[in-house]
Amino acid sequence: MRLVQVLIPEGNRTPVLDALDEQGIDYAVFDEVGRGDFEAMAQFPVPPSGVEPVLEELVAAGIQEGSYTIVVPTETVVSQRLSALIERFPGLRISREELYARAQDLAPANSTFFAFLLLSTVIATTGLLLDSSATIIGAMVVAPLMGPAISASVGTILDEPEMARRGAVLQATGLVAAILTAAVMGWLLQQTILVTPDLDITAIPQVAERTSPNFLSLFLALGSGIAGSISIMRGSGSTLVGVAIAVALVPPAATAGLGIAFGLPRVMVAASVLVVVNLLAINVSALVLFYLSGFKPIDAGQFEGVRASVFSRVVTLTVAIAVLSIALGLVTWTTFQTQSFEERVTDELERGFEAADIEGVELLSVTVDYEPVDLLLGTEPQVNVLMGLSRDETVPPDLAQRWDDRLTAEFDREIGVRVGFVEEQTSGGTSPERGPSTGDGSAFGGAVGLEGDTPNVGRHPGPSPTPA
Repeated sequence: MRLVQVLIPEGNRTPVLDALDEQGIDYAVFDEVGRGDFEAMAQFPVPPSGVEPVLEELVAAGIQEGSYTIVVPTETVVSQRLSALIERFPGLRISREELYARAQDLAPANSTFFAFLLLSTVIATTGLLLDSSATIIGAMVVAPLMGPAISASVGTILDEPEMARRGAVLQATGLVAAILTAAVMGWLLQQTILVTPDLDITAIPQVAERTSPNFLSLFLALGSGIAGSISIMRGSGSTLVGVAIAVALVPPAATAGLGIAFGLPRVMVAASVLVVVNLLAINVSALVLFYLSGFKPIDAGQFEGVRASVFSRVVTLTVAIAVLSIALGLVTWTTFQTQSFEERVTDELERGFEAADIEGVELLSVTVDYEPVDLLLGTEPQVNVLMGLSRDETVPPDLAQRWDDRLTAEFDREIGVRVGFVEEQTSGGTSPERGPSTGDGSAFGGAVGLEGDTPNVGRHPGPSPTPA
């Protein structure tokens, strides 16, 4: 419920109170002695969705646009006519006046906004380098990006150009500042011992997740914008919803900055595309939802102009999203193709190995070096097979070629195959048996043996396998 307090101008007391009576609203009237141009103050409770239509009726009854009006939430209202009011105004959204006030409150002063945003970026960058999702989530709680995203849409819907402009500027400059902050932080960390000189940030899962964006990222942004809009226009808590908006923007912005710091243009471009697409999706979803919810400018004569402005802005944002989504579509398609190819190759090799039933040989791992960029460039896939081999077994000299022929025939394309072996040795004593070292595929052609308790590392005497 909302408690509305309205000052009644001189000579309009009777028509204003008659309008409240017609609406079936309980009210209290107090004589106004503070300002000479007002004779009384009316105070009445009304459901949130009823504030806007009731105020419109009061304006028609003589409440001037410059009158003093206060709308505050109230805990409990006891009235015999309350149930009738709730039935008459069953909607859940707040009034445009309250929406405007909330949007203003959500967009903090510039100094506060940038302070929290930069701190959020520092925390998010740390979380990316540590591969810590908990740290990244903590950064999102600090990020103040919900306010500008909502205020930009509210300003457009209510024909408040200054609010819309400030919201858009804060979003754009804030994300640029976040990228630069992450870039400077990444460069400074490289000058210390906190980051190893040979660190490959693309191998960090939290970073890799933001450098291979797909259409699922678009759904995150659209959902965040809709959730933020609903939380504002229905007067519910918005703090946690702001976390969702920040998740869609700050981590990829920090990733783009790290791409600059580590001299990786691909990382910088991919993460920047994700930031821009998410930013546009959040704004267009909020704009459409506010418009469909029926919010209009206070001046009814401005509605047609606002409708045209909203339409043109939605079209512009949608076209921009569609253009940038081409990159998301390519990533989605190529990722699906390469992962599907890897699964099929692995299954084919496992089935072939089981069918061959080679005694003394164990299939340890199959990896496929085939990235989305390789698919676009037409680069030949490289299949790496690692096997465990007993010491008394002979290495087949043409195994790589046989696998190559099998896979080439199966998939009807050129495929490079590299086969490596890990030699197993078992001591003759009573010490526990030690199995073969699986390694990570980097020791192709090498052998790891155990003699007593002393490890012996050397190359297998057989021919070194080479890509077929």
